[in-house]
Amino acid sequence: MSNLKKFRIKSYKINEKILKVEKLSLKIENKIILDDFDLELNHGQILGLLGPNGAGKSSLFNLIIGLLKPNSGSIIINSKKVNEFPIYTRAKQFQIGFVPQHGGYFHDLTVYENLKSISEITIQNKSDIEEKINFLIDKFELSNIKNAKADYLSGGQKKKLVIAMALISNPKILLLDEPFAALDIMTIKMLQEIIVNLQSASGVSIILCDHQARDLLNCVDAAAIIHNGKVVAQDTPSNLIQDINAQNAYFGDSFKIN
Repeated sequence: MSNLKKFRIKSYKINEKILKVEKLSLKIENKIILDDFDLELNHGQILGLLGPNGAGKSSLFNLIIGLLKPNSGSIIINSKKVNEFPIYTRAKQFQIGFVPQHGGYFHDLTVYENLKSISEITIQNKSDIEEKINFLIDKFELSNIKNAKADYLSGGQKKKLVIAMALISNPKILLLDEPFAALDIMTIKMLQEIIVNLQSASGVSIILCDHQARDLLNCVDAAAIIHNGKVVAQDTPSNLIQDINAQNAYFGDSFKIN
C-alpha cells in the first residue's frame, strides 16, 4: 500500500468543476430521497459519500447516469445541463463510467468476453479493441483468469472486472457504488490502491460511496455526509471527522480514522 496517499489535496483539483448537482430533488412514492441537494466534483478529485442507509447515495448515482429523473434541479457536466440526455449519451458523450454495488458483468461470459462485449459498443476504432482489452487485463492482473467465467471469480476479482469494464470507454467521471462491500481486508486494500492509482495515472474524477467509513476516508481527497436528503458537511477526511454536523449526523463523537 505504499502508493496510497492519504488525505491529499492538490491545487489543480480545486478550481475546475467537472460535475455539479444543483438543487436536486427526488421523491419516490411520497418519500423524499433528495431535497434541494447540492454537490460538486472537481477535475481529478476523489470524492467520498457517507450516510446512513436510505440517505440517497445510490439514488444520486442513478440520477447522474440517467437511470432516474429528478423532480427538480440540475445535473451539470462540463458546464452543460444533462437532465434530458439518456443513459447511453451520458456514458458516451459525457464519459461517465459506473460500477454498481452488485453485478455489472455478464455471468456466463469469461473475463475476456465481458470486456470484449463492452468494447464493441464503446470503442469506435475496432482495431483498438484487442489492445485496450489486453491493457486492462494486464492492469488489473486478470491474465491468469481471462478465460474463466465471471460467475466463478472471487468477490475481489469480480470487482476488478467490473471496474475494468467501466474503464473500457475511457471515462472522465467514474462512479463507484459501495466498492468495499462484503470484501476481505486485503481485497479492500487492493481496491483502495487501484482507486488512487486510477486518479493519479489517468486523471479520472471519482465519486464513491460506501458504509465502510474508514476504508473510504483512507482513499479520498474529500468526503461529504448525506443526511435527510442533503449534504450536511463536506471537507477533507481529517477535518470532516471533527465537524460537529458530521458527528451528529453520522460519525458520533468517538470515531477515528485509524
